[in-house]
Amino acid sequence: MDRIDIEKLRSLPCEGVAQRLGLEVRQHKALCPFHNDHTPSMTFKKEKWRCWSCGEGGDTISLVQKVLNKDFPDACRWLADENNVILTEYRPKEEKPPKPFDASRYNKYFARPFLNDEARRFLFEERRLDPRVVRWCRLTSWRDRQGTPWLQIPYYDMDGKLIGVQNRNLTPSKSPQGETCGIASSPPLWGGREGVAPRFRFPAGSRCGIYNLPVLKMMKPGEEMWITEGCSDCWAMLSSGHKAIAIPSATLLSQADKEQLSTVTCQLSAKVNIFPDADVPGERLFLQLKEVLPDLVRHQLPEGCKDYSDFFVKRTPSPP
Repeated sequence: MDRIDIEKLRSLPCEGVAQRLGLEVRQHKALCPFHNDHTPSMTFKKEKWRCWSCGEGGDTISLVQKVLNKDFPDACRWLADENNVILTEYRPKEEKPPKPFDASRYNKYFARPFLNDEARRFLFEERRLDPRVVRWCRLTSWRDRQGTPWLQIPYYDMDGKLIGVQNRNLTPSKSPQGETCGIASSPPLWGGREGVAPRFRFPAGSRCGIYNLPVLKMMKPGEEMWITEGCSDCWAMLSSGHKAIAIPSATLLSQADKEQLSTVTCQLSAKVNIFPDADVPGERLFLQLKEVLPDLVRHQLPEGCKDYSDFFVKRTPSPP
């Protein structure tokens, strides 16, 4: 990874990273995990954290290093996985740059999607999605040489051209005691097992910006559109009967994506809605979108729901 990647990870809201690590943050404070803290003495300010009792402090990367006992590279990879940040792998200067994304290599997999047992369990039992949505999104699955199951998610432009692929690890997360914590869920506080493949993989040259752009071609002028954070929330919103697109992460909303959203919503006169995730990154994404979509309508998640996918699961009956 290069300097730009590291700065991108350091620019993440530290409070949101702390929440993903399992710390309970209230009013920008939390109990410090590095000493026997009874009164919240750890404070957060943008990309920095500090404990006013034991003196520990630093940025997002150092927080992950200390809480999960990881070295610098592994802490960076954990942050990247958690926030859908695509890292640039190191390569010698004399090596040729990577080839552009080869859509012809992957189109065949999405022409006839196949779902293995892990993918079916994740999509239909855990996420409780409508099978029609899974077919519309052309989700498929595969297994690598190490036996790791992956969900393969295609990204298309508005004209239906494949421009990127996101692979999501479907290996169940486990605690040190061996308890299963759910398929493809966010890594728990202990940070996962040594040697486990990363949570996400992206083929070289993939452009994974706004997700589910083809749905915009189906919209009528003045129709409602929903913006979600991440593919899972988008699938849940589609399964609820709404037309939706997704931003991969609050940290990956590029200027080009903003301009495209502004142009498309203006052309369609769309009524744009959002359920921001119940965390700092979710709030940050809403504020970024509000800058380019002044009429964006915010909806509040019920208490106890961390995102729309969580809300959808709680109100949707389990499959028979």
